[in-house]
Amino acid sequence: MKINQIFVNLPVKDIQKTKEFWTNIGFSINEQISDEKAVCIVMSDNIQVMFLEEEFFQTFSERPVPKGDTTQVLVAIGLDSREEVDQVVNAAVANGAYQHEEAQDHGWMYQNSFWDINGHGWNVIFADPSQIPTE
Repeated sequence: MKINQIFVNLPVKDIQKTKEFWTNIGFSINEQISDEKAVCIVMSDNIQVMFLEEEFFQTFSERPVPKGDTTQVLVAIGLDSREEVDQVVNAAVANGAYQHEEAQDHGWMYQNSFWDINGHGWNVIFADPSQIPTE
């Protein structure tokens, strides 16, 4: 079996602010499935994030939406270079996010991270598996 698409669904308080945040850091919107209750951010051809207004999000789950001081998931996204990793994190911070730890260089993997304006955690990585130590 092989997954052909991923749609991550995350609750938010303000669709318009969320839309502005993600487009300001360089991502596009799938307008076909976005409206006043949801915005679909295109991460790649096969990966999209649905940010759903909290009340609308609740129609998909009987569990309560977590408060802003909790973490239920950290989303990790991979990019093509260390420079792109820092570019995305720096743009996110410039648009209201905050960095949640310093960048880490593991040789074969470089990562940086931020909490977005809705409190969702994003680990942004560049990895070169050919450089993994084999000891």
